[in-house]
Amino acid sequence: MSEKVVGVIGGSGLYEIEGMTDVKSVKVETPFGAPSDEYITGTLEGVKMVFLPRHGRGHKILPSEINYRANIYGMKKLGVDWIISVSAVGSMKKEIEPGHIVIVDQFFDRTKSRISTFFGDGIVGHVEFADPVCAHLSDVMYGAAKKAGATVHKGGTYVCIEGPQFSTRAESNIYRSWGVDVIGMTNIPEAKLAREAEICYSTVALSTDYDCWHTEEEDVTIEMILETLRANVSMAKEIIKNAAPAIAAERTCKCPGAMQYATLTDPASIPESARKNLSIIIGKYL
Repeated sequence: MSEKVVGVIGGSGLYEIEGMTDVKSVKVETPFGAPSDEYITGTLEGVKMVFLPRHGRGHKILPSEINYRANIYGMKKLGVDWIISVSAVGSMKKEIEPGHIVIVDQFFDRTKSRISTFFGDGIVGHVEFADPVCAHLSDVMYGAAKKAGATVHKGGTYVCIEGPQFSTRAESNIYRSWGVDVIGMTNIPEAKLAREAEICYSTVALSTDYDCWHTEEEDVTIEMILETLRANVSMAKEIIKNAAPAIAAERTCKCPGAMQYATLTDPASIPESARKNLSIIIGKYL
């Protein structure tokens, strides 16, 4: 049995995980360029953990500037099989109040300019993405959130916009008419790439505000978001602490075999460079 390795990608406000022991900073090189920052490896609650701040330490990288491919590739290279994505979001429903947690189970992609696949450059693949998060991991995250005392909603659709600007009121109302639950700027293409990398993925969405659709509330400001975010991040750390030992050592979900039939290119036609770059992603199938 291989050792369980849990990855955490921290969003706005989450730049470190307290309580980790045997902490090391690891620089990882990838064929897709540099990840957001060095990875922090260590042990939490007896579980090997790899942490990466999505925006870099000091919050230096815009959502559209994040090298999502490098971030996920680096996680894969470090042996991560499970990724907990922690993300600040706006609420699109009255019942999801600022300070609440949503364990997202669907995404709607409204991004415009991001590379969302490891494929290309001579190799074509199409991975199933109907259910974009790992149900097993999401169940663990929901239970961990309940144990931490969070007000948590199980399931919900995350609409991912390009940013960095927040929505116009017209956009916000249109998204609400589609039935989405939260709005953010970072989980796509992160979730898509995690699926291609056969890594189990779950989002812990931290509601920081009502988006500007809620005219009874003040329009969202960065000051408002930061105030709620501080409390949310503290709760997120407790959720991660609870989740780490509860994640199964062996994966019985579909995620580990997601790429088995995804590659359409004749193996004999795949350029050597593409074969080399994707060896840790699909090498076992070629």
